[in-house]
Amino acid sequence: MKLVNLPDFGAIKNVQTKKRQFFNFIEPAVNKENNNILSLRKRLLAIKAKTLTGAVIEQKESEFIQQLSKEYRVNTKDTNKQLIALLSKVDVIPKALVLVQAANESAWGTSRFARIGLNFFGVWCFSEGCGMVPNSRDEGADHEVAAYSSVRQAVKRYLHNINTNQAYTVFRTIRKQLRDNEQPLTPEVLATGLLPYSERGSDYVAEISDMIRHNQRYFETKETH
Repeated sequence: MKLVNLPDFGAIKNVQTKKRQFFNFIEPAVNKENNNILSLRKRLLAIKAKTLTGAVIEQKESEFIQQLSKEYRVNTKDTNKQLIALLSKVDVIPKALVLVQAANESAWGTSRFARIGLNFFGVWCFSEGCGMVPNSRDEGADHEVAAYSSVRQAVKRYLHNINTNQAYTVFRTIRKQLRDNEQPLTPEVLATGLLPYSERGSDYVAEISDMIRHNQRYFETKETH
């Protein structure tokens, strides 16, 4: 099911060592996926700039827009509206926020879902056999906790979930406002858009924000912007 050997984070007694190793384990996948998203975004911005000059969009550019619209669940057929919608969805999530959510949702890589299915984010799936059945699943519920073959796949699905799921419209709106105002994508600010991520709501957001602040020393490398 998985292509990597997950370190035994539970066996690491020193808290700082555990945190450093956990973040170092997840970080490369976060950087790769954010950089991939950033390259797609740059192509979209270039096309958007082209339309503002009145230039005609080439066929390969049109095909690129259609492909991304399908992938990012943009339903309109109007090109300008597609570009606006895509630019609000095809964007990075600050590394610190991703890493802290991974730590929170997977109990620092010790949860059953992380150890067996490399699911560090508690992402669900809804087809039988797609993942692992939670022990606490309510009677009549059909969701499973998704299982992945690599850390990068897990990170990619998490980012795609935040960038496409209707539940995180507020998150994307906050991010777009920061972009429009040429402000940095501050992890603590964006965390306020994650109310729907947990049934704990505002308590969850407060916990994530606290974790970002308390673990700042581990996020010293330059963020993707």
